[in-house]
Amino acid sequence: MSRRVVRQSKFRHVFGQPVKADQMYEDIRVSKVTCDSSFCAVNPKFVAIIVESGGGGAFIVLPLAKTGRVDKNHPLVTGHTAPVLDIDWCPHNDNVIASASEDTTVMVWQIPDYVPVRNITEPVVTLEGHSKRVSIISWHPTARNVLLSAGCDNLVILWNVGTGEMLLALDDMHTDLIYNVGWNRNGSLLVTTCKDKKVRVIDPRKQQVIAERFAPHEGLRPVRAIFTREGHIFTTGFTRMSQRELGLWDPNNFEEPIALQEMDTSNGVLLPFYDADSSIVYLCGKGDSSIRYFEITDEAPYVHYLNTYSSKEPQRGMGFMPKRGLDVSKCEIARFFKLHERKCEPIVMTVPRKSDLFQDDLYPDTPGPEPALEADEWLSGKDAEPILISLRDGYVPIKNRELKVVKKNILDSKPPPGPRRSHSTCDSDFSQPALEEVLEEIRALKETVQAQEKRICDLENKLCQFTNGTD
Repeated sequence: MSRRVVRQSKFRHVFGQPVKADQMYEDIRVSKVTCDSSFCAVNPKFVAIIVESGGGGAFIVLPLAKTGRVDKNHPLVTGHTAPVLDIDWCPHNDNVIASASEDTTVMVWQIPDYVPVRNITEPVVTLEGHSKRVSIISWHPTARNVLLSAGCDNLVILWNVGTGEMLLALDDMHTDLIYNVGWNRNGSLLVTTCKDKKVRVIDPRKQQVIAERFAPHEGLRPVRAIFTREGHIFTTGFTRMSQRELGLWDPNNFEEPIALQEMDTSNGVLLPFYDADSSIVYLCGKGDSSIRYFEITDEAPYVHYLNTYSSKEPQRGMGFMPKRGLDVSKCEIARFFKLHERKCEPIVMTVPRKSDLFQDDLYPDTPGPEPALEADEWLSGKDAEPILISLRDGYVPIKNRELKVVKKNILDSKPPPGPRRSHSTCDSDFSQPALEEVLEEIRALKETVQAQEKRICDLENKLCQFTNGTD
């Protein structure tokens, strides 16, 4: 008789655990908008949540340490004239977040390290190019200030946030509503899913579909797709009998799946969250009360079920912390921010280890906050892998770095080929050192203004405390 050998994996015993009650974020009116977005975005500094708001769209930004009951007058980020549908933190600046809305615009915001006194109403830049609501946004993983947006006009737009201009518009590729868009590891390719039942692999700079697959899952409900580290495509969808299903595909041979597994019968679309360092994919369904997780390997059956985290309350949305925001001293390999109707509950995924030493095998070098390319370099055809950092000594978030937007002159928005020349005679006399001196003075003045604004906020807080005391 042959004995069945248990598959060896350091992630077999990963378990999930919610934090204690005082480490949750309570009294948050999570948005009730019908949308398959995750409604939550987190980074090593902040948690941002789309919330209910009268007279427009809003989201709340909380410092990670500000747990407990949230003041009902806590400032919001309000600028959209219709509900916010998606939010995403910039991977290269922890104080910059983008929001997409039903009002057809995308806005990019600078969030201060201190808690502002009033609502933040002025975005750093507003990006206008869609004709219908914008439901998807995603930052480029390696190029500075490159942002993708996808709307219900079946249009995918790539923006340079640093100049506020549209870089590329992919307008003839999708014949119906786009369900989701995902970058590959170095940002050279996109994978999209669409209501026309096709999964497409797109080279955005060539503006062409380089591979596609019709109906990877036979059901009619939405499909989700993401790239794995190896360049394969992981999908979630539904069978013809409405059972939820996951698949793993090679885009160079899209006809046959590498793996296809049925899961359960439920209506909720499965949102995949992928950790490239451990090759674990976590599946969270909206309306589910569980998180299933699988390890993707190069051994059959290729997608290996690990475990399920179960709870009693269904989830309205989910945030996923980047690797550099985790506590390596506790062998934490993932942290989710589960949205309930009125609160946000962090859930910690841990690999049990007896040693307190840094676990090299759990924490390979991971993408850090520095971009590998500038927007112009990427647009010209360059590719670069993410710049990696070690988590051996933990990660300390960088202080607030201001996002500078230098809008290009609309008259010069389509420059002729070849080197750009200034038509102004006085500009040609402006030497480089003099220009740098002016820029340096502008930076110094901006820093002074920021310091004065912070001082005004502090004084207003003191005045409020004094007024409350005299009452």
